[in-house]
Amino acid sequence: MNAIEARDLTKAFGAFVAVDHISFAVAQGEIFGFLGANGAGKTTAMRMLCGLSKPSAGSATVAGFDVGRKSEKVKASIGYMSQKFSLYEDLTVAENIRLYAGIYGLGERRIAEKTDELLSRLDFEGERGTFVRDLPLGWRQKLAFSVSIVHEPKVVFLDEPTGGVDPATRRRFWELIYQAADRGITAFVTTHYMDEAEYCARVSIMVDGRIAALDAPSAIKRSLGAASMDEAFHAIVRDASRGGD
Repeated sequence: MNAIEARDLTKAFGAFVAVDHISFAVAQGEIFGFLGANGAGKTTAMRMLCGLSKPSAGSATVAGFDVGRKSEKVKASIGYMSQKFSLYEDLTVAENIRLYAGIYGLGERRIAEKTDELLSRLDFEGERGTFVRDLPLGWRQKLAFSVSIVHEPKVVFLDEPTGGVDPATRRRFWELIYQAADRGITAFVTTHYMDEAEYCARVSIMVDGRIAALDAPSAIKRSLGAASMDEAFHAIVRDASRGGD
C-alpha cells in the first residue's frame, strides 16, 4: 500500500485554483521531494495532505485514511516538522521529548523507553538535563526532527526543515531522514535547497498549481540536459505566472 495517494486533488478559493488536479503516489518508506517556486501551491497541497484543509475536488489518502473524511485519523498517523517547529527552550532535552511523546499519545512506560532510545540515537545522553536554549542550532534541529517522529508515524511531513542551517549540519540532518526511511517512515519533504532534492528518491515540481515534472532527480536532469537539479528546477519554473504562496 502506498503511504500517500492523490487523485486529481484540487483546492480552489473562489475563482482562484491554488492546487489544480494533481495526482501522484508515494511508497511506504520513500523519501519524496515536493518542490515548486513561491506561489506554486505546495503549502496548500501539504495542508490538505495533513488533514488541515478539505479538498475542493479530487481525493487523497495518507497512511490509508481519506484526508477529507478522516482528517483526525490522518493527523494521528503523521509527524510534522517545519523550519518554525518549536521546541520549548525553557525545558530540558528530556522534558521536550516527554512532552511531545505525551501529546502524541504514548503511555508512561513507552515515553521512558523512547526518551532513552532517542538520547542514545542522537548521542545526547549527556544532554538529558540541558535546556534546549543552550543547544547549538544543529542539535536543536536534530532533536526537533526526532521529536516529530517519536510516535513512529507512517508519514512525516518536513516543510523546509533545514532553513537557515549550514550545509554540513543539513547533511547530518538528512542522515536522520534516511534512518527514519530505513524504519519504514515515509518522508515528504519541501525544500528550497536544490542539493537536497538530490537526496530524494523522487521529486515533483509544481508550477502554477500543477505538477510539471515528477521523476527521480537523475531522470529529470537527463530529460532537460541539466547538470544539476538547480539548473533543471529553474528551466521548469521559468515561465511560472504566480508568485507568493
